[in-house]
Amino acid sequence: MALAQELEPIVPGIFIWQVYEPAVKAELFSTALTTDSGAYLVDPIPLAADALAALRTRGETIGIFVTNANHDRAAAEFARDFSVPTYAHHSLRETTEFAGAIAVNDGQTLAGGLTVIAIDGGAAGEMALHCFQDGGTMVMGDALINFEPHGFSLLPPKYCLDPKLMRRSLKKLLDYSFARIFFAHGIPILSGARAKVEQLLASDQ
Repeated sequence: MALAQELEPIVPGIFIWQVYEPAVKAELFSTALTTDSGAYLVDPIPLAADALAALRTRGETIGIFVTNANHDRAAAEFARDFSVPTYAHHSLRETTEFAGAIAVNDGQTLAGGLTVIAIDGGAAGEMALHCFQDGGTMVMGDALINFEPHGFSLLPPKYCLDPKLMRRSLKKLLDYSFARIFFAHGIPILSGARAKVEQLLASDQ
């Protein structure tokens, strides 16, 4: 996997990095989400040395969060380098890629006040992560994407275990307040994100 060269600050306490991955013909995005207890690195992809050093200066990292079975990426390397645990959906705990990960469940709260949201019907082990701070932030795996030619949309059905179930599961996002949303594949939406999700789900029946 190619190295991302730059750590990009988006809003206070949230950083992203990205790289194009030819194997999947898509841009991969990772998010560093800071809480009162420390930062979580969500679906991390490898970082070049200077960018990794910059990440270390941003405060303590307390965990790696993997949003689905396809996103092991560089999670193991980051967990080892930062000496922190990896969190993944309970169904993935027995797989080789996630051996030793801490299993999490729908609705579980992690240190820092993050809430785990299971998105059934997406990719295997699909989850989102909600942070209540500063108007609310949602970090997605694959269930929602925001890149061309698709724009802001649901994961195409051919990549889903059960597209109809995924759409129903995504409605759980609307139980939370969030101003912004970050993606594993796509440009963040930094304002009015909850309303955009509500509109998308209402139009995709």
